[in-house]
Amino acid sequence: MSNKKFSISRRQAIGAGVVGIAAVATSNRAIANTQKPPAPASGKADANGRFKDKVVLITGATSGIGEATAKAFAKEGAIVHFCGRREALGNKISQEINAQGGRSSYQKADIRNEQEVKAFVDTCVQKYGRIDIAFNNAGIEATAAPLAEQSLENFTNVMTTNAVGYFLSMKYEIPHMLQRGGGVIINNASVSAHDGFALISPYSASKHAIIGLTKCAALEYTPKNIRINSISPGGVDTPMLRRALKGFGITAEQAAAGVPIRRINTVEEMARMVMFLSSNDASSVAGTDIDVTGGMLTA
Repeated sequence: MSNKKFSISRRQAIGAGVVGIAAVATSNRAIANTQKPPAPASGKADANGRFKDKVVLITGATSGIGEATAKAFAKEGAIVHFCGRREALGNKISQEINAQGGRSSYQKADIRNEQEVKAFVDTCVQKYGRIDIAFNNAGIEATAAPLAEQSLENFTNVMTTNAVGYFLSMKYEIPHMLQRGGGVIINNASVSAHDGFALISPYSASKHAIIGLTKCAALEYTPKNIRINSISPGGVDTPMLRRALKGFGITAEQAAAGVPIRRINTVEEMARMVMFLSSNDASSVAGTDIDVTGGMLTA
């Protein structure tokens, strides 16, 4: 792949580097906001919280949105079984959750590998008897380049992780939910599933695929009491976004300037939306993608 630089517009740069890649970013100091973002949940887990004894399966929870969601569910009384490829981080996060009175277990798994996905899902059922809620969240970003200079290796890796991995996750989650009479699945898509952004065609294609899978699965399984939805984050304060900001030479303030709420979203906000869709408050929501971009899709 060529290393030469390309002249792109500010919208394209911000889209590719910030909005097109939904994940963790800079520091709180770098968030240019007109609205104060919600504070992270803190304190001991509540065993009698609103997700008391619910079994929650999460892929890719060793950082970012997945980590925040695992901690938020555990704080509300859920039992969380999560995976990720980084074993040391996974064990650390599980220990942090359990130290606060939560209940969690980590299993190393790569969602590109069918046998590892199956083993991850099966282990959850063996340990806890069922899966009530699944949040399919694991994903990777694309190498930035025009489509004609993208390597097949990069395109295939992104699609295998972000699209095939979600297919495999639902493939093995759904039978267990059918067996026990229902459940809830939330898939993590992106603003890039709704728009095109220069230089990240593999990522955008993979996220479009997630919404397609979500809608098809919802049509098939909503009548069988499995509610399946997706969320589409915009720029979220995660490590993946840090890398994108650095790569494109864009500050968080510049990125936030293109967002109607004038700030980068937080991982806690994404966790709250996942929890809403998992709750009885969203009992009639199925086959829907929820915009959590801070207003980017209204432009």
